[in-house]
Amino acid sequence: MTRLEKLTEHLKTILADRLVALHTHVGEVTIEVAAEHMLPVCVTLRDHADLKFEQLIDLCGVDYSHYGEGAWEGRRFAVVYHLLSVSLNQRLRLRVFAPDDDFPVVASVNEVWPAANWFEREAFDLFGLMFENHPDLRRILTDYGFVGHPFRKDFPMIGNVEMRYDPDQQRVIYQPVSIEERNNVPRIIRNEGFHHG
Repeated sequence: MTRLEKLTEHLKTILADRLVALHTHVGEVTIEVAAEHMLPVCVTLRDHADLKFEQLIDLCGVDYSHYGEGAWEGRRFAVVYHLLSVSLNQRLRLRVFAPDDDFPVVASVNEVWPAANWFEREAFDLFGLMFENHPDLRRILTDYGFVGHPFRKDFPMIGNVEMRYDPDQQRVIYQPVSIEERNNVPRIIRNEGFHHG
């Protein structure tokens, strides 16, 4: 039995009915868990002797609203966690969907993996995902007073406001975007002129 097969068997046995889905692709295991079971599952993933995922490597938000050319029919927002077991040399991807598309909330895993703190702030800032019981959920990348969440699929590519220095007021001011919105995606990408060698 390969390490990957052993991990999938352990996950199925240990998590049992709390497992919504389990997929293996290109040598990586992805599991999906319902939001209401997420925290106890995370503690189990960290503490169980056959799992030992001591480290949270990354956490990111996902907006599925335009996924698959609009063919997606599930919930809109998910949080994806990339976990590492140093002691057992195994990796895992965990996906949790926020139950409410209009006000997406999942539990903070900051108590389980303290590295989650800034990652959760980033997902809040960019996607508007709320993390229940996060100790300090503030924006982390966008500017003070920024409105909206720029990684949401429905956020305009050019933004809503622009910033400039006003010499009369001697300060930075915000104003509505003054450029015409346009499609910046080229219709044809040509390869001629590029030499491989």
